Amino acid sequence: MNSVAVYCGSSIGKDGIYREAAARLGKILAGRDMDIIYGGGKIGLMGIMADAALQAGGRVTGVIPGFLVALEVAHGQLTRLITVETMHQRKAVINEMSDGVIALPGGFGTLDELFEMLTWGQLGLHDKPVGLLNTNGFYDPMLSLVSSMVTEGFLKEINRDMLLVYSDIDELLENMENYRAPRVRKWIE
Repeated sequence: MNSVAVYCGSSIGKDGIYREAAARLGKILAGRDMDIIYGGGKIGLMGIMADAALQAGGRVTGVIPGFLVALEVAHGQLTRLITVETMHQRKAVINEMSDGVIALPGGFGTLDELFEMLTWGQLGLHDKPVGLLNTNGFYDPMLSLVSSMVTEGFLKEINRDMLLVYSDIDELLENMENYRAPRVRKWIE
């Protein structure tokens, strides 16, 4: 992996542990000389992660729709800022530029981006590793739901296992580097 898409909240959350994890991820990715592609915001965990990577000498590309630039949430100090028209274009450009995906805690937007990448992987549209940095057990309730999808016959276990879940950044990155996409049909008969 040479480049990683990072999806995370445009809010900072209530617990400082989320801010610490975002900053640590940015610093570690920069230290590994990996290009970071993210949503281009200067606010929330997004801004914290980008700032930490930039301070560590990293390369950070933001992809942001014009309407968010107009709301003055675009980060002005990035290595590169790409402005697109729509949220759909944003996701497509981030996908094209990245070799893997990491999701940190966030809200609806983070989940949208995460599940779209998982769905595309499940359909064989990409072979990229999709990682979840499960800081402070934030995603435990969602992971329980995903396991219920398997139990109830709506998701294959091998497709659930496409989501690489770790609370340690180095362990997550190591498993992403060694990821091999499954070669099975999505549909359950």
